Amino acid sequence: MLSSPYSGKMSDAQLSVVADQHVFPAGFLWGGATAASQIEGGIAEGGRGLANVDVLPHGDDRWDIIAGNLKHLEIDTEKYFYPGHHAIDFYHNWETDIELFAEMGFQVFRMSIAWSRIFPNGDETEPNEAGLEFYERIFRKLKQHGIEPLVTITHFDCPMHLIKQYSGWQNRKLVTFYERFARTLFTRYQGLVRYWITFNEINGILHVPFITAGLTFATGQSRKQAIYTAAHHELVASAIATKIAHEIDPQNKVGCMMAASEVYPLTPRPDDVFQAMLDMRENFAFIDVQARGYYPNFALKELEREGVKIPWETGDKELLRDNTVDFVSLSYYSNKVTKKPEKGDQLTQGNMFFGVPNPHLEVSQWGWSIDPLGFRITLNTLFDRYQKPLFVVENGLGAVDRVNTDGTINDDYRIEYLRQHITAMRDAIELDGVELMGYTAWGPIDIVSASTGEMSKRYGFIYVDRHNDGSGTLGRTRKKSFGWYKKVIASNGGDLA
Repeated sequence: MLSSPYSGKMSDAQLSVVADQHVFPAGFLWGGATAASQIEGGIAEGGRGLANVDVLPHGDDRWDIIAGNLKHLEIDTEKYFYPGHHAIDFYHNWETDIELFAEMGFQVFRMSIAWSRIFPNGDETEPNEAGLEFYERIFRKLKQHGIEPLVTITHFDCPMHLIKQYSGWQNRKLVTFYERFARTLFTRYQGLVRYWITFNEINGILHVPFITAGLTFATGQSRKQAIYTAAHHELVASAIATKIAHEIDPQNKVGCMMAASEVYPLTPRPDDVFQAMLDMRENFAFIDVQARGYYPNFALKELEREGVKIPWETGDKELLRDNTVDFVSLSYYSNKVTKKPEKGDQLTQGNMFFGVPNPHLEVSQWGWSIDPLGFRITLNTLFDRYQKPLFVVENGLGAVDRVNTDGTINDDYRIEYLRQHITAMRDAIELDGVELMGYTAWGPIDIVSASTGEMSKRYGFIYVDRHNDGSGTLGRTRKKSFGWYKKVIASNGGDLA
């Protein structure tokens, strides 16, 4: 028996109750979320340079490369297939895809900028005009349809030259290069974009440092020192970007972003409860800096015990203090269960997080626990901690979709997952008083999975005819969830039936 009040397929009577509930607050933004490396393709077009995401292959080695355990800085097409090189070819199909988003009624579209499309090597002094024009056309098309762009400046994206020449975000020089990148975006797209996120899932650097910060590790190097050095540089860069954004256009709203997951202790044993507290603190540490303006004491004490030095430079503390973000955004897919570590523990995976299995929850086809009540708990936890508006910028179900003989795709499982999570989100607003700006489902169109490189792990309302081996026509097909989400948006969340 499932324990969550949102779990299990709803009866017709329950659905009618859901449909009769109050709508979301006025001005709540509905839409979908993507990342450049997972949709664009066109990696050799428009003057774009190579990036870390371009060397991530499909197959068993992908995770070790992402996590920085296997150094792989060159493209080897004889050994690997690289799904991101073509992805779903948004680079050539963006107009059609935006039309489909508009048909669903999107009010916001979260997307990212490929850094190497604007600065191919990352350290140039002048940007690539072709790249700037590409994104400007997209933003203008979105505006024509009344869709607000929500732009992630860096979403698992670092020019390869910055990794080879400067060792990625371990090098303070990347702060300067990022500052130039961000200033270019804020200046060029003033009036076209007003919602920004500085770094995607910044706490991911603790688990997947190559994809988040371009980190590789030399023999004998302290992995933890390298990670916290890079993280500090990203935090400083985020504060600088926030400052510049507000100076260039006071209408800009800048957010940070975390991979969020409520951590449950496996048992009431104090050891397990304490471990859950430690795991939650790990998630909070960097967001505390971006939203509160300083490192939390628990992080400073831990780093001191571990002999890890934060690479402070003159003015850093004041910069972090004076340039906190306007909102906190998050991804939420599943929860995590933890216990005091013991030899022989069996672990299950979530979004970058590993924990012990939760016996009270169902799991997705990829083993991620499904916990809509945990979503509500997470929203409360974050709002209680930061007292800043939240923005849910990723939430969705990765699943294998089957195309019927008539060409239809009946993804009722995805509708049910989203219904439960949107209901939990609405309860967090109406019953708990959480302030939410909007919701962008991940991803509104099938895209390459960041963690596995698969196309079969589909999230979209729109099916893309592309498969794990790169075959397929790239044709787009509306799934059953397309019409359902269109109805949700049109009713401002009032009709989830």
